[in-house]
Amino acid sequence: MQIKYYIILFIAAQLLNCHTAMNDSVLIKELLEKESATWRASDFKGHSDCWHIQPYSKILVSNAITGKTYDVPPALMKDSTATMGDGGSSINSNYKMSIHGDNAWVSHEEVSTAKDGANTYSYEIRILEKVEGKWKLVGQSIHIYTP
Repeated sequence: MQIKYYIILFIAAQLLNCHTAMNDSVLIKELLEKESATWRASDFKGHSDCWHIQPYSKILVSNAITGKTYDVPPALMKDSTATMGDGGSSINSNYKMSIHGDNAWVSHEEVSTAKDGANTYSYEIRILEKVEGKWKLVGQSIHIYTP
């Protein structure tokens, strides 16, 4: 009889864990959509709130079009004098996530559309941590390409 209760507890724990992971994936996706939108809107406060800069934070951007790679200082994500986007929109797709407790990494594709209608395509990898119950970015790698 006790084995039956252990099995029920095990199944309940697995269902709870699955629900938490699904909830976390929704929250992470919302954060990444907010981060993309606030950058383009030059919303410093909103964009800064998406980040939690750590000593190990890293932002690396490679541009296949120009052949250049940029090691962006992560502190710029919290610097109100930094140059931000100047309008346009973006669409993120093909999210793939690995969530383990309070750490996650996510890959996705992004199509950014400038105010003049020009599109920029990128593959992105985002590194996140849960800070005081909220997901925050701590690093990212962006690879701009021509489709």
